[in-house]
This record gives sequence, C-alpha cells and structure tokens, in this order.
Amino acid sequence: MDQFIRPKDLFDFVENSSKPEFQPLADRVRPITFDEILGQSHILEVGKPLRLLFEAGKCPSLIFWGPPGCGKTTLARILSGKTNAEFVQISAVNSGIRDLNHVFDEARIRRTHHGRKTLLFIDEIHRFNKAQQDALLPQVETGAITLIGATTENPSFEVNSALLSRCQVVVLNSVPEDALSTILKNAMQRDKVLSEKPDIAVSEEVFSRISQLAAGDARISLNVLESCCQVARHFEPKSPKISVELVNETFQSKAIRYDKGGEEHYNLISALHKSMRGSDPDASIYWLYRMIEGGEDCRFIVRRMIRFATEDVGMADPFALTLAMSVSQAFDYIGPPEGHLALLELAVYLSACPKSNSLYKAEKKVLEEIRSGREPSVPLHLRNAPTSLMKGMGYSNGYKYPHDFKSGFVRERYLPEEVSNNRFYDPKPFGKEKIFLDRLRELWPERFGKK
Repeated sequence: MDQFIRPKDLFDFVENSSKPEFQPLADRVRPITFDEILGQSHILEVGKPLRLLFEAGKCPSLIFWGPPGCGKTTLARILSGKTNAEFVQISAVNSGIRDLNHVFDEARIRRTHHGRKTLLFIDEIHRFNKAQQDALLPQVETGAITLIGATTENPSFEVNSALLSRCQVVVLNSVPEDALSTILKNAMQRDKVLSEKPDIAVSEEVFSRISQLAAGDARISLNVLESCCQVARHFEPKSPKISVELVNETFQSKAIRYDKGGEEHYNLISALHKSMRGSDPDASIYWLYRMIEGGEDCRFIVRRMIRFATEDVGMADPFALTLAMSVSQAFDYIGPPEGHLALLELAVYLSACPKSNSLYKAEKKVLEEIRSGREPSVPLHLRNAPTSLMKGMGYSNGYKYPHDFKSGFVRERYLPEEVSNNRFYDPKPFGKEKIFLDRLRELWPERFGKK
C-alpha cells in the first residue's frame, strides 16, 4: 500500500501547493493598485481621464491592446475590485460559445439575485471566431456583462467591427527598461520567498541586463529573476549571488517578439522595405535580422526584396533584379543559416544602389489607361500578316523594320492614335537610368526632352 498516496499525504500536497513558493513570482507580486502598475502612465497617471473614470468605479466595456507582459490582466483585476464586480476570466484559446453561455447565465443570476455586476475578462480575444465574438454583442449592448478583452494583435483587424464599436480600445505599451528594473527591485524586497535569508546579492548591472533581455515584458523579467535566484541559492547557499553571466545562461536565447501571421509580421517587413528605400544599410540589416531571428520564412523576405528590386530600384540599377534572383537561388541551394549572409548582401546592395520608381509609376499609368474602357485597335502597320488575305487587307503595310536603318532606329508611330499623347514611362536622371534617358532623348526629343 506504500505505493499509493495516503489521505494525509494528499492533504499535505494540497496544502503545500497553495504556499507562496508554488506560485510564480509574477503572480506573487502582481500589483493590486493603479499606482503599482508601472510603464502605463499615459493612461494611469493621476488626473488622466481613464484613471478618474476607473477611480469613480465606472468601467465601460474595453479592449486592452498591448504586447505580452504589459499588465492587461492585472489592470482588469484591479478594475473588477474598483467596480465591485465579480471577476470572471476565460481564455479564447480553450473556450467556446457553450462556455460563454454559462458565464452569461451566471451573470444573469448574480445580477438578479445579488445585484452584483460581472466583469468578463477574455484573454486573447482575437482567437475567437466571428460567431463567438458575435455572441458577446447582445450581452455587452444590454450591460449584462462588462467586457474586457485582451489582445496582442491590432483589434482593427482581429475584432469584429460591431463588437469594436461597442468597446473602448485602450492601448498599453511595452514596459520601459527603467520601469522593469524598478519592478525587479521591488520584487526582491517585498516577496517573502526572494527576501528569505541569506540575502541574494544582485547588482544594478544584473537588473539592467534582465530588463534589457525581457524586451518590455514584465512577466518574463520576473520569471528570469526567479530562476536566477533559485540557481544562485542552490549552488551558493551561504552567499548566493546573481551575475550577468548567470542571467545570460538562464535566459539563453532572447525571445524575440514576432508573430508571422500578425501585425508585427507586416510591421517588420514594412520597416525593412522603407529602410532599403531610404538607402540606410544599417537599418536594413537590423530589420532583416529581426525577422530572421524571429523565425520568418526567408523565402518570403527574398520575394519581397525581388519586388523591391523592380519597384524601388528599377532602371536605376537593372542588375539589382539579377542579384535578387541569384540570392533567391543561392538561399535555396545552401539554406539557413549560411544562406542568411546572401540575404544580408542583397539588403546592403539594395540599400546602397540608386533608386527609381519609374517602372512602378509606369505600371500604374498604363493600367489606368487600359482600365478606362478605351480599347483602340492595333494600327494596321503593326499587325501580323501571315496570310495573303491579311496582307491584302493592309496588315503590316508600311511597317519599317528598324534594323534596315542606320543605328537600328527609325521614327515610327507605335501607339494607337487615340493614346499617342500618353506618357507612361518617365525615366529618372540618375543611376544607370540616366544612360537610358539620354538615349531616349536622342530618339524621341519631343517626348523625353532634348539633351
């Protein structure tokens, strides 16, 4: 029978599991007042409109939009206390309409029999599909519940417009490094587990390093601090000390905030594109490797750079497209991580070479013309004439073959009469494109100007 848990052992286990050391540090030191929440002064500073509203015990339905570990759940918990509402928390990851209906039924009973409101906090609300989000609408509209949804994604894209119109969006920021350091110091002083004797030696440099690695995430910073304390006490029980080296080893690989399907995915590729367009190789390298380290598909990055070579470099350096295609082939051949250097070479080249969007603008102009509805016929002298019947109808009649003329050029009308005054291609006077512009000015001075 010894292999089975005796009742006393079971009760001891349950009792022990509620002890502080069984709770993560982030839960043990979770703020319980607005003043304890650091890094969100833009909404919680004394005198701010939202702070005044919350202090008055009034809380409309809200969408908290911010990165992980910025205090979304904590703020929702504090609000439930201020409004004397029952705090109900669910996660959109593992909840469905049945769970929501259960919450709604309990909220109805609570309000009818006890006169108490229900504050429903839905973590990762962007994970709910349209039907699940729609189920919230009547409850929010009638005030049956006060909804607080938390999301790391842009609610404009991830939350139904109908639900979004019934909620106020509150943007929370990443926690600044100085605020993270303060949070860590407070934890060392106030937490019963961390403040046990003997004291753990922690330098300012250690606090700064953890804050830097946490990248604005208070939860990560506290988790790392707790892990470091446990390691330090285990290996140096008499005089525990946390070093920067221990922090680096505990953290190992910094968790880069990156969601390949979310807003950050598009933000970073946009930053890379605009940095290359702005001819800043350092910024281009930085954003490139932010994506690579975040796990972005390098083939997606290369495809965007190929597009850049035609859209933003174009005729200013036609070789850019050749290099982009070569890099695509090289990466497919050798793969990561060695292939990353080929992407770096392309990013630097595209940043440093001259820029021209003349091809991009030409495409827009010609598509606008073609989609206008006008479809003039192909001029007779430009038509194909494979049969005697077609030749008899004037097809290809009068066509001048450029190679029969000096310099391989002869003045001819190639556009239909109806669009002959249109100018689609407007070359830029720099880079390689200047060479083409000079030649076109010799051939068509009335359109491209004289040299």
